[in-house]
Amino acid sequence: MLNGLSGKTAVLTGAGSGFGLECMRIAASAGMQLVLVDVEAQALASAEAEARALGAPEVMACQVDVSDAAAMQALASQVQSTLGAPHFVFNNAGVGGAGGLLWEQSVRDWEWVLGVNLWGVIHGVRLFMPMMLEAARKDPDWQGHMVNTASMAGLVSPPNMGVYNVSKHAVVSLTETLYQDLRLVTDQVHCSVLCPYFVPTGIANSERNRPDAPDAATLTPSQQLARSMMQKAVSSGKVSAKDIASKVFAAMADNQFYIFSHPHALDGVQMRMEDLLELRNPTDAFASRPELGEQMRQMLRQAV
Repeated sequence: MLNGLSGKTAVLTGAGSGFGLECMRIAASAGMQLVLVDVEAQALASAEAEARALGAPEVMACQVDVSDAAAMQALASQVQSTLGAPHFVFNNAGVGGAGGLLWEQSVRDWEWVLGVNLWGVIHGVRLFMPMMLEAARKDPDWQGHMVNTASMAGLVSPPNMGVYNVSKHAVVSLTETLYQDLRLVTDQVHCSVLCPYFVPTGIANSERNRPDAPDAATLTPSQQLARSMMQKAVSSGKVSAKDIASKVFAAMADNQFYIFSHPHALDGVQMRMEDLLELRNPTDAFASRPELGEQMRQMLRQAV
């Protein structure tokens, strides 16, 4: 756990909205120095102004595409030279587009989703973790924590959203491995993985930040269905981004690795584990809602 927050440095990607913005509000109110990272200029500027109003002693607002290795390297160098090693890194930037049947996804769909959701986390780990470990080696009282945003879709494999699933499964595996690697070399730096379920954020409209976003008219029936279902599920979520931010800071305080927004969603994870252990084929994703599964099958079988 971090020894207090005031005066410590936090790097937050995806800081202009959703979980990143709410974590910024907690960190700023606690007196942390902030590095706010987002690809969306207007949202970033708004977050910066709010952070200053909340009393953050230092705020760096950086418009960066987290999938861009060179841009992330420049960001890390700027953070190192200006504020030193960050105590808290929240690799949170993510997109939720490119839903639909797996074989209908283009190379650019894969590149965009994996670029942000996975490579954004990879860059955060490879660039900021060495700084954190070096700071810990120099000071036995220094402590740091990294949180990577995955999803419940990183623990189960719902149909018609395979590209997103792949990206989030990779983040879960990456962070679990990071946890084990850190245990080999330090007792001062820790990590957690955030696996939210459906929470009202802007992720359902991620295409707004995609340079080559496909026209809605060109989407296949499965892609149209995925988009509408994602928007409906996200907008109907009862747990807020603010609730999730509180869970993130509580997990850091308790050195808790897995952070879940909806504990009931773990039923699907348990079923998947039982499928594996009993060597049985994957359970129908719609076993608890067969009418929805039948509706989707009819819609897609008529379309393909």
